Amino acid sequence: MSTRKTISRLVTLGGICTAVALAATGCGAGGPAPTSGSAAGTVNVLVEAGGHAELTGVAEQCKKDTGIDVNFVELPYDGMFNRLSSEFSSGNVSFDVAALDSVWLPSFKDAVQPIDEIFTDEAKKDIFPALVKEANVDGHFIGLPAWTNAEIILYRKDLFEDAKNKADFQAKYGYELAAPTTWKQYQDISEFFTRDGMYGTDVKGAVETEWLAHVLQAGSPMVLDGDNVVIDNAAHKEALDFYVSLTKSAPPGAAQVDWAAAQNLFNQGKTAMTRFWAHAYRQIPKDSPVAGKVGTAAMIGGSAGVAGVPGPWYLSVPKATKNADSAKKFIKCAYDHNSLGIESSLGLASRISAFEKYQDQPGYESFKPLIETLNGKATATRPATAKWQQIVDTVLVPLLQKAVAGGDSATLLADAKKQIQDLLK
Repeated sequence: MSTRKTISRLVTLGGICTAVALAATGCGAGGPAPTSGSAAGTVNVLVEAGGHAELTGVAEQCKKDTGIDVNFVELPYDGMFNRLSSEFSSGNVSFDVAALDSVWLPSFKDAVQPIDEIFTDEAKKDIFPALVKEANVDGHFIGLPAWTNAEIILYRKDLFEDAKNKADFQAKYGYELAAPTTWKQYQDISEFFTRDGMYGTDVKGAVETEWLAHVLQAGSPMVLDGDNVVIDNAAHKEALDFYVSLTKSAPPGAAQVDWAAAQNLFNQGKTAMTRFWAHAYRQIPKDSPVAGKVGTAAMIGGSAGVAGVPGPWYLSVPKATKNADSAKKFIKCAYDHNSLGIESSLGLASRISAFEKYQDQPGYESFKPLIETLNGKATATRPATAKWQQIVDTVLVPLLQKAVAGGDSATLLADAKKQIQDLLK
């Protein structure tokens, strides 16, 4: 399952298709849409629900700056890939800008045009390194990151600061109870809080991202190293064995726990810590038993250093649009006013300076850990292959589910290697 697809479901209620700005649009991949560049000074932007919220403020500011009107063609995530594939294949696109999940860039790299002029040296310094690298395909920048995310650590600050808990933890483990900075500490704290109907952490067996972050922290590319399948190497096994070891301090049924389930467990006060997407910190319901009691910390590093798996989306311009100049002006507006996305329901940006603008303000305590994680020296985006989502759905998630249910890691990884090699033939 796509990282961004999952996040979209956490911040929106179902698939929504909304008429926005100048024209109505159709729901689903086959619905009608405005013709690209159909009105002078109008840019049609294809987005899914979370992306629309992120870009609304940008669109309003861009109208003031350039006079360009923005018409959002909004689709549910599940319909977007098919719509993009169909229109790119036909060469007759109904949009001038498309917000692309990062896993789609390899699939559509030949259908979008370079936007190298936007990636000045100054711009590249203000975008997280992993995103600059991912946006450059075959020597050209083909998408501007509009927003990104990564997992950080959320923990129950009230439990960590409780005097009895601190004394008991010190007595048992020989060091002070505090936000973990090593995985050994994370294990100890998880074990300590697994009692009285509470669990120290969660294990998300139904999503692959956390395990792959551990792979990066252990010093290996995740799954693929160029054209070579490396999922059976020592780093993948080390990461998988560690991840499975946390199940003893996690709620039962880890094989079925996904992002939504883990978020609910933490917000309901059932887990003392969770590794979760940073945006979730600001979305803890006010009536949650943990509201106002949550601390944040950066992702922990392994032997290769701190590493997370970013979840960016990119704004790209199709080669087939007849409105490229205005489309690129809108994307430049999205860069110039990137911090406006932080005021949206999702509350994310892609520029380092945008996060830094808010990081010291009350309510944005997740931003410093997020910046640290995204700047981690081992942080890397997902492999650049058009088959990535297929690999995730048919190989990685089933592998992880079997592993947390007690399967032998070496055997599972060897089998996964063969499956992935077959998919890539």
